[in-house]
Amino acid sequence: MPINSRAPGDVPTPRLVQVTPELAGTLLSRAVVNRRLDWGQVDFLADSIIRGEWQLTHQGIALDGPLDTGSLLDGQHRLNAIIKAGISVWLYVFEGLPRTAFPVLDTGKRRSGVDTLSATGEKYLPLLHSTIRHVLLFKNMPDSSWTGNGARIANGRILAAYNEDSDMYREAVMMGRNISKHVFASQTAVAVGYFVTTEAAPAVKVASWIDGLTSGANLEVGDPRLALLKVPHIQKRGTRRRYTMREQVAMYIKAWNAWVREEKIDNLRFRKTERMPTPVEEKFER
Repeated sequence: MPINSRAPGDVPTPRLVQVTPELAGTLLSRAVVNRRLDWGQVDFLADSIIRGEWQLTHQGIALDGPLDTGSLLDGQHRLNAIIKAGISVWLYVFEGLPRTAFPVLDTGKRRSGVDTLSATGEKYLPLLHSTIRHVLLFKNMPDSSWTGNGARIANGRILAAYNEDSDMYREAVMMGRNISKHVFASQTAVAVGYFVTTEAAPAVKVASWIDGLTSGANLEVGDPRLALLKVPHIQKRGTRRRYTMREQVAMYIKAWNAWVREEKIDNLRFRKTERMPTPVEEKFER
């Protein structure tokens, strides 16, 4: 198959540059068009830089001329993130991009977290992605909101977490699908609750916990499993307030903790002012 080609001088020249906050500011001062910034995206990228999770990819910044004089066509969010983080990062700088290319920049579909996990061959990818994301939120910001720009998790962190504990995440997804049929919580909330509690207490035999929730048989008054089963299901219509993901996970953990400690509990509640409960730890003896 013939391949069309151009002379080297007719195409933008990529150049690997360590972009400092100072250079980022200089390049931004030469922006051709100051598009409205998504500051949530800037915060997200800056956080990735600060965490040391920034990855060098083909996506960089584009100029219509040389680095020292060219006007900026693309890369405002990355450059603003570098300034906010106050840390230099390596970027590919494309010099000599024609201004006629500006209207088609950044018009591709952004890769989702589910797309990132697709290469793993796992089933139920949306649930797997949601479970990993919320486990990371539980571990890193348990008492903050789990929605909005502040709760975004980079795809790289999602994939790294999966690779670190794929078997446990796979098991948690299975339990989320199974147990959620019997309790008020969503599949994700149950999967997250199962993951963080069994991770904290690997020595606890969970078969009895699961049997009690899925069958509901022979549960006495005061049994934490019964209290979890009694939490009203979310209604699509009506006056009951919708439980947030954080509230659902918190009530699951509360019930689990009481069950492991052999405590009696009649009703499960979680107030907005409460801190996220910490799962009981039961480690194997060495």
